[in-house]
Amino acid sequence: VIGLMAASQKHSILMVSDFFYPNFGGVENHIYYLSRCLLQLGHKVVVMTHAYGNRSGVRYMTGGLKVYYIPWKPFLMRNTLPTFYGTLPIIRTILIREKVSLVHGHQSFSTLCHVALMHARTMGYKVVFTDHSLYGFADVGSIHMNKVLQFTLADVSQAICVSHTSKENTVLRSGLPPEKVFVIPNVVDTEMFKPAPVRPSNNEIVIVVISRSVYRKGTDLLVE
Repeated sequence: VIGLMAASQKHSILMVSDFFYPNFGGVENHIYYLSRCLLQLGHKVVVMTHAYGNRSGVRYMTGGLKVYYIPWKPFLMRNTLPTFYGTLPIIRTILIREKVSLVHGHQSFSTLCHVALMHARTMGYKVVFTDHSLYGFADVGSIHMNKVLQFTLADVSQAICVSHTSKENTVLRSGLPPEKVFVIPNVVDTEMFKPAPVRPSNNEIVIVVISRSVYRKGTDLLVE
């Protein structure tokens, strides 16, 4: 996808999610490094997220990445309150001011992502959604979120998932046509993470898990 964008016209891209630095996690890293790569290819990239503590307003990060920390406080799990009409003026202002041509929302559980995608489609912008996680079908939270997905993703231009299993999960939950959903697997940056110079001993089995210890990531299976 990045290669195709490099060969075509330059875009002004708005990345949107409730989850971004200084908060730390996989979604946050993904947005930051994807934005840096797109900047290096000559595209304009702007990030929109909610305020974190006293970090509010416009900030610039390494490489010239511009971030709008909107002065909205999170109310649950670092998510902003989903007020569709209250968020339209500032989202519209950013879209017009930055001459945005593509809106890219990240993560199913980000209310800011869903609100921005809906406003962008209302204004006629192309929108892309990336789902970073697997979610269930039986618990109350997942049932509610799946209904929201069917509503907000009904008119997206394309969707991206990080694995083929994630694609199947997203297609089932959102009702998106499979041909609209693309798989771009997560990768390891070998410039930052390299194999150990000395091989570990073969006398014992060492299991390394890099993940948050939450139920939906299989912590119960790990304990067993």
